[in-house]
Amino acid sequence: MTTAVYVQNIEGFGTVTVRPVEPERDAPLLHGWVNEERARFWGMAGTTVEQVRDIYAHLDSLTTHHGFLVSLDDEPVALFQTYDPGADRVSECYEALPGDIGVHLLVAPGTAPQPGWTGRLLSALIAFSLRDHTRVVVDPDAANEKAIARMVRAGFELGPEVVLPEVDLPEVFIPEKKARLAFLTR
Repeated sequence: MTTAVYVQNIEGFGTVTVRPVEPERDAPLLHGWVNEERARFWGMAGTTVEQVRDIYAHLDSLTTHHGFLVSLDDEPVALFQTYDPGADRVSECYEALPGDIGVHLLVAPGTAPQPGWTGRLLSALIAFSLRDHTRVVVDPDAANEKAIARMVRAGFELGPEVVLPEVDLPEVFIPEKKARLAFLTR
């Protein structure tokens, strides 16, 4: 089992643990999450378990992009990805600065959180992201009003709407995406 890279105990909420995705072990769980209708903005709908495994194995091979499984009191609750914006298509849409870290968050389906649950989880993930960085960058789909509103409530400052260019490489294809940038500076 992979070792946690971050643990934070939040009083009245629980212990948030962040560990690297283990593609072989985690693919069946993640497959279920990314194929839910509510995860359509994640861009992996219609994938097989094998494709999910391969995507996260590829991500695991990179030094600039990382996938993490997030647990609350040992129960998996989210998929979190971090990346170096300078090594990502988002850098074609804004001036990536030293100290920037890009993040993507997918909260697991079926969790029945109480009010403030996602905000508390997000605060732990922001703390994790800002350990070695000065600014968090997010690029939710421009049509994902829920995610954009969540980022604003978490203190992110909205940036421009941009079009992230298509990525078509032998190991990965990512379609063009209309996104809304947002930034949180430490």
